[in-house]
Amino acid sequence: MTATLDRASASLAPGRPPASPIAPPRRRVSGARVAGWLAIAALLGFGVYSIGGLGLDASYLAHASAKLSQFFGQTSNTITFPSPADLAYLTGLTLGVVVLGTLVAALISVPIAYLAAANTAPAPWLRWLGRAIGVVTRAVPDVVLAFSVSLMFALGSTIPGVIAIGIHSIGMISKLFADAIEQIDEGPRTAIRAAGGSPAQQFWAGVFPQVLPAWIATVLHRFDINVRGSAILGYAGVGGLGYAMALAFHQFDYGRGFGIAIVIFALCVALEIVSSTVRRALLGIQPTGRGLGDRIVRAATKGRRAADAPAGASARPTAVASSAAPPADLTGLLRRPWTRDRVRNTAWVVAALFFVGLAIWWAQIDPNQIMWPQVAPVLSSFWPPSFGSAGAAAVFTALLETLQVAFAAALVSLVLALAIGSFAARNVAPNGWVRGVARVVLTALRGIPELIVALFLIVIVGLGAIPAFVALAIGGVGLLGKLIADSFEEVDAGPERALTAAGATRTQRYAAATLPQGAPALIGHALYLVDTNVRAATLLGAVGAGGIGYYLALSAPQLDLHGEVTTLVAILVVVVLALEGIAAWLRRVFG
Repeated sequence: MTATLDRASASLAPGRPPASPIAPPRRRVSGARVAGWLAIAALLGFGVYSIGGLGLDASYLAHASAKLSQFFGQTSNTITFPSPADLAYLTGLTLGVVVLGTLVAALISVPIAYLAAANTAPAPWLRWLGRAIGVVTRAVPDVVLAFSVSLMFALGSTIPGVIAIGIHSIGMISKLFADAIEQIDEGPRTAIRAAGGSPAQQFWAGVFPQVLPAWIATVLHRFDINVRGSAILGYAGVGGLGYAMALAFHQFDYGRGFGIAIVIFALCVALEIVSSTVRRALLGIQPTGRGLGDRIVRAATKGRRAADAPAGASARPTAVASSAAPPADLTGLLRRPWTRDRVRNTAWVVAALFFVGLAIWWAQIDPNQIMWPQVAPVLSSFWPPSFGSAGAAAVFTALLETLQVAFAAALVSLVLALAIGSFAARNVAPNGWVRGVARVVLTALRGIPELIVALFLIVIVGLGAIPAFVALAIGGVGLLGKLIADSFEEVDAGPERALTAAGATRTQRYAAATLPQGAPALIGHALYLVDTNVRAATLLGAVGAGGIGYYLALSAPQLDLHGEVTTLVAILVVVVLALEGIAAWLRRVFG
């Protein structure tokens, strides 16, 4: 080191010719990063292999295009919709099931997240128990749950839908809630513990208020997903729009079926705007965009801060004047004032309670629909596990097909979402108009239920894995594109400004500053999409898209085949755990 410095000083001494420049130090690449890049290359290679393995070639595309033109020519003038009264009834029934299922999951997720978070779990084994409950409930498809538990209820009951949505949603809500708990500021909790507070007081007064915004956002996001997924529950006999659509397709009334599908799509888009608006209003976010949700929130909260501020108050905090007279009623200081914020939040709570009561009425929950003599036989039928009449070879071949669909769709979604999502980021888009168009495209793609696209393609081109691949690829662009746009907008602006000041072009700034900083989040989001696609591909397999979902849908409604359901669910749990482990390892390596 000293010799190197001496040579550098000598080369700069006056009267001496400059020596050869010293090469900058090379960054050492760790073995973990090399392994991480190899793992990413392997995952991408499997995605490319999966696209070829699905049989998607030029002849298939030509055949599909011809069938598509023929189908539109035959059904473009035959699309019908339910009557207004039937439409209102079916929509209310669907919303009632989704609201109750999401609410049940939200409440149960609180104690599970408490156990699953590393900083609140009473014991290590309880933390693993909480995480295991989240993984298992997340891995079991809701349509399989609905098929299985429907044997314990009267025909047409909505309770299986509530149970299926509730159990399946527990996994995702509790996982994200536990992650938020692990990131809290430990100061308030430590202060409460130092004052002698019990563990319950530490959680409810020191932890829960900090994670309440994340909990609300997660629950509302899950509500959006459950609305889109509720359509497939109709194939399990759960009433609502999904059941009406499934009945129309079973009767080959494609005009009515696609009319209901259009209604479901419009409902999903409308509810996403509403939930986004409610989430921003509850969390006190002041939006600045020009979208419909942003405009509604700005109009609803206009002048709120000015109304809450005392008359004549300065915008800058000042010290309390020493000559100010003490209040006449000291007990008044202990009462929380009814500011406009408090009135608004109370109104939101009352409206939410009223909506829950309305959902209970809509869903027509009737405990008398439970067939109690069937409960014990149904629960005991899931043991022992077995591969059934299909055999292990057929099951693992179907699992490979499901994985191929998930990886192939994720790879196509990644390519398209990286392009559209980049233009949806404020720091990448050349102007606001381009960003707005990209955001609208992502919202529209995200609002299309995968089931509708898959059913549409199955009707046109027949059964198989390609309809599921196309449906997941389209939906994945909307989901992944939004996550990419949000991640790129959150990168450190310093490197981008430095490159701009140095004369770099927009493309150079994106390639050298934005993309490298967003790469870790991009990897995590892509793996999250693969994880989501595995579950979605399983669901779509239940309606004719092949894969392991076909065997689940075949076994779940039959009491004597529930052992096969147990085996298939266990396989899915192992796959989900493996994907989550790979994602967590890659985040540590590139984070």
